[in-house]
Amino acid sequence: MKIPVYNMAGQEVDSVELPSSIFEAKINRDLMHQALVRQMANARLGTHKTKSRGEVRLTGAKAYRQKGTGNARHGSRRAPIFVGGGVAHGPRPRKYTKKMPRKMRRAALRSALSAKARDEEILLLDDISLDAPKTKAMAALLEQLQVEDSALLLLAEENENVERSARNLA
Repeated sequence: MKIPVYNMAGQEVDSVELPSSIFEAKINRDLMHQALVRQMANARLGTHKTKSRGEVRLTGAKAYRQKGTGNARHGSRRAPIFVGGGVAHGPRPRKYTKKMPRKMRRAALRSALSAKARDEEILLLDDISLDAPKTKAMAALLEQLQVEDSALLLLAEENENVERSARNLA
């Protein structure tokens, strides 16, 4: 599969042959979905927590006597029914991590790259260089290249001006 190479002005200057083992692989949408779910789950911290009735800092004494008040019988102000009491069945810290075999992860990446290549959504630039880290310059470049919505920038070597220019683009 050949894709064109553009310069910063948006003109086609060359074309590159992409390896068919990566960019013409069978597209497996289920595997890509599984990889995405894994990625999103592994990004979760799982630090949510509420205090149960045993952890709330209140007195352990009986709220009022059992009989003779006309009120319902209660043993503790820590009970979930009271304001300031514990939470019944609230969230507990836990790990959301999901595992996926390396071969499956790589196959999912190949599927995603193949899908992007098939839809002609891969864009190669011969050189990307900015004099100063200016978001306006990067936005103008992306507009010249007719990049809409979202884009993933991959650089051959580190370029702080490009990274800073693209950092604030949504």
